[in-house]
Amino acid sequence: MAKKDFYELLGVNADASDDDIKKAYRKLAMKYHPDRNPDSKDAEAKFKEIKEAYEILSDSQKRAAYDQYGHAGIDPQSGMGGGGGAGGFSDAFSDIFGDIFGGGGQRGGRSNVYRGADLRYNMEISLEEAARGVEKQIKIPSHEECEVCHGSGAKPGTDAKTCHTCGGHGQVRVSQGFFSIQQTCPTCHGSGKYIPDPCRKCSGTGRVQTHKTLAVKIPAGVDEGDRIRLSGEGEPGVNGGPPGDLYVVVHLKAHSVFQREGNDLHCEMPISITIAALGGEIEIPTLDNKARISIPAGTQTGQVFRLRSKGIKGVRSAITGDLMCHVVVETPVSLTSRQKELLKEFEEISQGEPGKHNPRAKSFMDKVKDFFAS
Repeated sequence: MAKKDFYELLGVNADASDDDIKKAYRKLAMKYHPDRNPDSKDAEAKFKEIKEAYEILSDSQKRAAYDQYGHAGIDPQSGMGGGGGAGGFSDAFSDIFGDIFGGGGQRGGRSNVYRGADLRYNMEISLEEAARGVEKQIKIPSHEECEVCHGSGAKPGTDAKTCHTCGGHGQVRVSQGFFSIQQTCPTCHGSGKYIPDPCRKCSGTGRVQTHKTLAVKIPAGVDEGDRIRLSGEGEPGVNGGPPGDLYVVVHLKAHSVFQREGNDLHCEMPISITIAALGGEIEIPTLDNKARISIPAGTQTGQVFRLRSKGIKGVRSAITGDLMCHVVVETPVSLTSRQKELLKEFEEISQGEPGKHNPRAKSFMDKVKDFFAS
């Protein structure tokens, strides 16, 4: 079953502030908490949904991933999403009041294992590459295991120690009056260990920043804004969590001849007044080569000639689009004396029967006369 929109679950808009989200969650949590509805399975299910929604939307990084990619940008099984059973009544408010006691960490004894953040890479390709497909090499920032400490974060010859604050659990419980709140340990930040003598190379993180080169296969037919997911190539996870994904977003460069609309291509083809008046055959470009089309006598500017299957076959399309050639009758320039003389002679002859040779002009002038006569 498809998951519901987190903003709809909490009854807030997508641009709601953190305070609005917190207030909405507190109100709904009090209404649907299992302690208040002991015999209602629907209330328990509703409580789990709003709890998961709040855990995502109250975290700026997770909320950004959700806003950009929806449910695909979070992984409920790796700690980014919510879920889990309903705890005691005070458990519902630990995120809300956690900041009073110094931060709101994970609850219920869960370790702080997070899926890495998803990354976005904008790639520009040509129209020809989009139509035929291409493989590109990209270089992105990455992290790799520190070669000095081999990922431990500790200086060679030393080891990480069990955290004395939480006893290695990664969580501490703070009680005040009615509330009992479980939070991330402020000493070890949820790992259960601390490093008394950190590695100088990686400053105790166990990783160093580097770059990696990836091969990205762009399928034939991609269009502007299409995304290609490279699974596991995003930010590394935290405390053993799985890495995020890399989304390559395709952008098409402007083409000098063609404009793309869906799977169809459009081009503008200038023709001479002679070809337009008498008809003839012209050569037009296509993505693959060239083609010839017949121009009938009396062709006007704006007429469109369709070349079947000369467009692009989209990624999710079973047929190839068409090429639409838009004809533009070009007025000659830089005329010689002889050309001017012939055109004047042609105009004088045409004036004898304007309705026959220039029907659109005659029709327009008739409308003008009727307008002023009314």
